[in-house]
Amino acid sequence: MFHIKTYNQIAAEGLTRFEPSEYAVNAAEQADAWVIRSHDVHEAEIPPYLLAIARAGAGVNNLPLERLARQGVVVFHTPGANANAVKELVLASMLLSVRPILQGVNWVNDQTFSSQTLLERAMEDEKRRFVGSELRGKKVGIVGLGAIGSALASDLIQLGVDVIGYDPHLSVDGAWNVSKQVKRARYLSELLADIDLLSIHMPLTDDKRGVIDDAWFSQMKRGITVLNFARGELVNDEHLLRALDDQVATYITDFPKHVLLGHPRVLAFPHLGASTKESEVNCAIQAVDTLKAYLETGNIRHSANFPDTELPYIGKRRLAVLHLNVPNMVGQIASRLAEASINIDNMVNRSRGDVAYTLIDIDNHQHEQLSVHTLYEIEGVMRVREF
Repeated sequence: MFHIKTYNQIAAEGLTRFEPSEYAVNAAEQADAWVIRSHDVHEAEIPPYLLAIARAGAGVNNLPLERLARQGVVVFHTPGANANAVKELVLASMLLSVRPILQGVNWVNDQTFSSQTLLERAMEDEKRRFVGSELRGKKVGIVGLGAIGSALASDLIQLGVDVIGYDPHLSVDGAWNVSKQVKRARYLSELLADIDLLSIHMPLTDDKRGVIDDAWFSQMKRGITVLNFARGELVNDEHLLRALDDQVATYITDFPKHVLLGHPRVLAFPHLGASTKESEVNCAIQAVDTLKAYLETGNIRHSANFPDTELPYIGKRRLAVLHLNVPNMVGQIASRLAEASINIDNMVNRSRGDVAYTLIDIDNHQHEQLSVHTLYEIEGVMRVREF
């Protein structure tokens, strides 16, 4: 029986995937795993028995990934589960950027005419102020062609938009999701120079904080609309304010900043990208499913601090070892097994930065005994689980 503790409101459609015969949810304080959304774990005490944390969402800024990894706690998140919700909000924002729809709505709501005739007469005079343009035929640049960026590109092409994509880290699997009609820019400068709208969908890493700065803005043509639905910290706010006086016509973001509040060329949403019922359900289901796979088989998928590692589980005895990524670690583990006369049937090892993960299937003979403490004696081993 695994014990699960939830923080925040997690969609019931996800939690019901925990079979009552195998999982107890919020039944005990000492939990094997947590399921969270926005709960901040940075200052939390991490108990030694905690095996994993699953976040029902894509971002992991509320989790101390390195500290958790060193304590042998695998962090899962749900990339792509909210992709459609974010994509639709970006599309809506693009339409709002090319046509002054909100301005027109605000004008109507401000009117106090005493008759329908007077209102209609005023409308005929005023609607000239709200003439916009069409998205069709525009050139849109997308930086980051992951789940959201690739889906956005596909929909924009269907709307008759000329799409240019840039993603130097696009994986082979990810490339299959990108429409062949998307023009690929080899360099960022190729993309920035000749687009009408720029949509940012790149991940936030320490070296990318404030990366969208004067160097970016200076390469854009005057009158561009910049949409940031990735992370607010990607943009250098001081440089953006300067760009809004010259190059950038509109900045649309899902991450309000105090220094940008009230700016006439900034449209900010209160972090609504994934705020749909469907997205919350999808994130909860994916979080629970990946967590169950890890707890039951040791397989890791969609982890934010350990390498994705999968080995088909066929019921043999299995060892899962979380350890530092150092030379001869696998050799030391294999030697300890050999000393206990245990034969390796199948094995996979993956690394990610300073940490690594090894899954080992061993011959299923009951007389073979191995104390996990033997493996803990190896320097750099953080956690050992046996299935």
